[in-house]
Amino acid sequence: MNPNESRTLWISIAAALFAIFLLYSWSQEQKMQMAKKFGSTKRVVVAKENIFEMETVNESKLEYLDQPVDFIQPEAISEPEEAIGQVAAVPIMKGEQLVKTKLLLPGPYTGLSFEVSPGKRAITVPVDDMRGVSKLVRPGDRIDIVAALDHGKGSEAKREVRTIMQDVIILATGVNIVNQLPRRFEIDADGKTVNRVRLNGTTTFTTITIEAKPDEVQQLVYILATSPGSLFTTLRHPNDRIQAPLRPTAVEDVLGRATVARLPAAEPPQVAPAKPPPPPPRKKSRKNGFEEL
Repeated sequence: MNPNESRTLWISIAAALFAIFLLYSWSQEQKMQMAKKFGSTKRVVVAKENIFEMETVNESKLEYLDQPVDFIQPEAISEPEEAIGQVAAVPIMKGEQLVKTKLLLPGPYTGLSFEVSPGKRAITVPVDDMRGVSKLVRPGDRIDIVAALDHGKGSEAKREVRTIMQDVIILATGVNIVNQLPRRFEIDADGKTVNRVRLNGTTTFTTITIEAKPDEVQQLVYILATSPGSLFTTLRHPNDRIQAPLRPTAVEDVLGRATVARLPAAEPPQVAPAKPPPPPPRKKSRKNGFEEL
């Protein structure tokens, strides 16, 4: 690079930096004029994109914006955590401030449809203290569903216990829906980390609503229509997502006779047929000058 090109480059860089300085100075001047005209500003939460009616609000749809204090609406939300997980009672347009009066906690009035994963269905199952883990389950917990099923007739009738569904998420207990639970926020000793503490401990519900595949829903409906008392739930650790294959349990398993009584009869070993011996070699002889076989 010759001296002229180097000087031109440095002049361009200086001009760019001077332009940035002028732009920053202008923005600061505009901000001061706005503050002088409308008062000081305050940060509020606004919609980053359109939020439709009855849509669940998530973090990707929110952003901060500094607004003059005189322009901030009553009940405006200043932190996204106050809105995340709630449902829009009315449409909220892009750039509009989020206010508490336009949001609803998920519950009986907002419905459950937005909590159901695409391709799955919500179905309600009756529970009691014995079949519902003493009603210690909560929305968001994961369970397995076990059924005691009778099949066969006469002397062939028997009962088997089978795990028919694993790693099933609970969407609601009674009318308490995921994200609806009362909660409080606590700050750790470091003064920075905020922990959400759930306070709901009701055990008055008699049903749980779970999420299942359509074919699993049909199986549950069949059992509920024929023997509703045969369904039981078992609670999983929230980090345990393994679905292990399980063999049905019958009375022979409980009595310790499963190995003898339930194994299929052994088939006789298959013996490969013996190969026939090879034919004896044919002798060669000479007669009249010709070779004869």
